[in-house]
Amino acid sequence: MTKILDGRVAIVTGAGRGIGRAHALELAAQGAAVVVNDFGVSLAGEGEGASPADQVVAEIEAAGGRAVANGADVADFAQAEAMVRQAVDTFGGLDVLVNNAGFVRDRMLVNTSEEEWDAVVRVHLKGHFAPLRHAGAYWRAEAKEGRQRAARVVNTSSGAGLQGSIGQTTYSAAKAGIAGMTLVAAAEMGRYGVTVNAIAPVARTRMTEGAFDTSAMPEPGDNSPVVAWLASEDAGDVTGRVIEIEGGKVTVENGWTHGPADDLGRRWRTDEVGERLRALLAQAPAPEKVYGA
Repeated sequence: MTKILDGRVAIVTGAGRGIGRAHALELAAQGAAVVVNDFGVSLAGEGEGASPADQVVAEIEAAGGRAVANGADVADFAQAEAMVRQAVDTFGGLDVLVNNAGFVRDRMLVNTSEEEWDAVVRVHLKGHFAPLRHAGAYWRAEAKEGRQRAARVVNTSSGAGLQGSIGQTTYSAAKAGIAGMTLVAAAEMGRYGVTVNAIAPVARTRMTEGAFDTSAMPEPGDNSPVVAWLASEDAGDVTGRVIEIEGGKVTVENGWTHGPADDLGRRWRTDEVGERLRALLAQAPAPEKVYGA
């Protein structure tokens, strides 16, 4: 029986636990050879010793799939490059990059330290950029050599980055940045046969437990079938989109779009801004929610 990812090679970052683990198992079940990346850190980004990536690899191999463990720090530029090279050297190429790695250090804005800001932005935002930068360079080189691949990138944003989340200023900012990165990368890399999309997954994981009540939240694996399809050759007509997944509900996010406008044809006067701007705001729908509130 043919599977939708037969013959394809994928990297999944942060794949030792939670949503990333579910992605790796689903991609392997659909036929992909998987580089299972996990840096082996705690929820707060601290070292924990042995990585759980080996366990995920063992699960995939026990089910008849192909996988290899990788312990790279995805926000380290050189290590991200080596991870891409590992996929190519081990499995003969790279077709799919699923950027999932991350951790949280939740704080209210006025209590957030510089170190906490830097650490969260680094792992989420730079941790998406570095693997995407090196995978993109590989795919560009392949295209220039006449070997263009039907390459796919699935980034991981969040409802926190799309609607905001109290107590998660840093995390929300990083996840919003990932959504913006997705749009630009999709526009730049389409010429090389690459699609770039993002998901905003909702699931009960280490990251969400403790932030708010997670008792009714979906399981991590509920997100993975959408990722597997986006990773397939069949998804070549979908790019530059952000898709929220909440159990059986899939929502295509519209992001920042132009709403009501008032063009005076001249420079506005300060004394007329309040009344006219409020009139515009009354025509524009307010955000649906503050995530996690």
